[in-house]
Amino acid sequence: MSKRMPPLTALRAFETAARHMSFQNAAAELNVTPAALSFQIKSLEEHLGAPLFVRGNRSVRLTEAGRVLAPGTKDGFEALGAAWRAAYRVNDHASLTVTAGPAFTATWLAPRLYSFARAHPDIELRLSAGLGLVDLTRTEVDVAIRFGYGPDPPELYSEKLLDDWVTPMMTPEMARRHPTRASLSTAPLIHQEDIDFLDPPCDWPAWFRAAGLAPRDWTGQRFSQADHAIDATLSGAGVVLARVSFATRFLAEGRLVAPFRPALRTLAHYRFLCARGSETRPQIAAFRHWLVEQVAQAADHESDHDLIDPHDVHIT
Repeated sequence: MSKRMPPLTALRAFETAARHMSFQNAAAELNVTPAALSFQIKSLEEHLGAPLFVRGNRSVRLTEAGRVLAPGTKDGFEALGAAWRAAYRVNDHASLTVTAGPAFTATWLAPRLYSFARAHPDIELRLSAGLGLVDLTRTEVDVAIRFGYGPDPPELYSEKLLDDWVTPMMTPEMARRHPTRASLSTAPLIHQEDIDFLDPPCDWPAWFRAAGLAPRDWTGQRFSQADHAIDATLSGAGVVLARVSFATRFLAEGRLVAPFRPALRTLAHYRFLCARGSETRPQIAAFRHWLVEQVAQAADHESDHDLIDPHDVHIT
């Protein structure tokens, strides 16, 4: 037995076999023959002076030593992979991978991207729409645009991009049928549940309180994605308590109207996120600058509304 580190090829063979619990599948992943993989693991066991696997006819299982070694090799190779990707990205000035929520991507980001592509034809932009947690220090994603409260981890560069607020929105035809805020007591309501996490809530009951209206029944269509709720509203299905960030384009086009002054601040906001230190990389800095410009150029509907802090209408 030797306390010296064994060859990385042997450790890689072990890590892959321990993850698959199959020499054959591990060999396929590493693009080697099962015999070659078995030889690497055997050499590792000789280096350790103890077996790492109990070999059966058609299966393998880890010995106690194998169970001790497996987590460390898994973490080690993941760390090596992350370090290599990070080093590669430092020298990659031609590509940029951005993740944002599906609704924000569809209604705010994607319609504006032509101007970024026109201004930066040398940058290959890749969009990944999703709400899952992304480790910006270990994955190939360069930038995340996220909506929430924060604070963000210290290893991330975080910059506030955009505030948000909600107010009733509808088609012009629906507005003619419901010309006053009091008439919403009989309007078909559309609920968007993507902001159910807000505390205090920015929902229909809270807006009715802010508008000085009596409660009503809160039945209506419910959507987990804000863009789907807006699509239903555009079809004339009802009135949605919409986030202005998703509706700016439709308000500018006149396809939606927001006729009533009361509006609720969400308190949460959009942030630009990247690994700390990478904000100065040319393509990330260019994208950040472009985003700030787009936010500044977006139509400002705030002056048409009275923005109310939801704490002021929250009932405990």
